[in-house]
Amino acid sequence: MALTEERKAALLAYCKLTELADDPEVQMLIPAFYEAAVGYMEGAGITEPAADTARRAQYDLCVNAMVLDAYDRRDITITGTIVADNPAFRRMITQLKLTEVPV
Repeated sequence: MALTEERKAALLAYCKLTELADDPEVQMLIPAFYEAAVGYMEGAGITEPAADTARRAQYDLCVNAMVLDAYDRRDITITGTIVADNPAFRRMITQLKLTEVPV
């Protein structure tokens, strides 16, 4: 799935980066993180759902969360307190996997 301008704007808003949209670092990293997140979903057996469905909203939220996480944790090492994955995110990924319609 290509990153459209509309989807990019929604993703920047989710990541609270709209004010940095013209920053060259953001312009380079966000599309790469998006493609990586979509690739992760495909590798997990989750295909892109049809637009304007509840399943698509869940898919987009999971991709958004992965992009934000990649942006926030782009350093090689992480210092400070490490917390577990967001359980709501994990549940959505699991639900998307279990409700995937075989092709």
